[in-house]
Amino acid sequence: MELLIGTFLLRPYVFGFLVAFLLAGTRDLGCRRVLTFGALVWPIAWLAEFSSTRIGVPFGLYHYTETTRGQELFIGNVPFMDSLSFTFLAYAAFCVARAVIGQRQIPRPFIALAAGLLMMALDVVIDPLAVRGDRWFLGRIFYYADGGLYFGVPLSNFAGWIVVGALGLGAYLAVVDDAGGKEARGGVALYYAVIVFNLAVTLWIGEWLLTAAGVALHAGLLFLLVWLKRIVDAPAGFDERGVERA
Repeated sequence: MELLIGTFLLRPYVFGFLVAFLLAGTRDLGCRRVLTFGALVWPIAWLAEFSSTRIGVPFGLYHYTETTRGQELFIGNVPFMDSLSFTFLAYAAFCVARAVIGQRQIPRPFIALAAGLLMMALDVVIDPLAVRGDRWFLGRIFYYADGGLYFGVPLSNFAGWIVVGALGLGAYLAVVDDAGGKEARGGVALYYAVIVFNLAVTLWIGEWLLTAAGVALHAGLLFLLVWLKRIVDAPAGFDERGVERA
């Protein structure tokens, strides 16, 4: 219990996002479904982190420094709060996916993949900022064994986020009756609160190029999803612009 309390005190901003997830998720999906969501996403995220710190799959090989061991809860060699954060990130991405592509009869694999891509769009800011944790209040909690091409992060990491996000959402969508919910706005607000927080810290430490890259990549992905939605929504015999095909 002492370690659990220490976990929340060490990273109160993460705890705040977690509370926002539980509140928004309960209003949107209901209490039982939001707990089911977390219970399915968290083990997948933890296993992905555990595997990556040993064999480099799926995020690329990295190591936790364990400088906070004794101050926060670890599950194996993975800080509990790190893997738990995937639950609110996945939910937020799920809400944005629903807001962008709608909640009609869209194939569930497409929704899961869209959510995975939107999680990756968060991580293009989160992970490069986290490897610079010694320059802000996070601290140096992990490092990539061989660095990486994207601001010190390997490209495999972003592919891994897509896979883990899609698998987590896919697992949830496989056990629920429908792919929608009552109210996605809370999750959308959470998604952009995470982005704004990370971009603000990125600017605070003077990483202007990383900030610009994160904004550009996120805007590009949203444009792609809207374009794909138009294709999916186009009536038979018409293209995505609503023009009748020859």
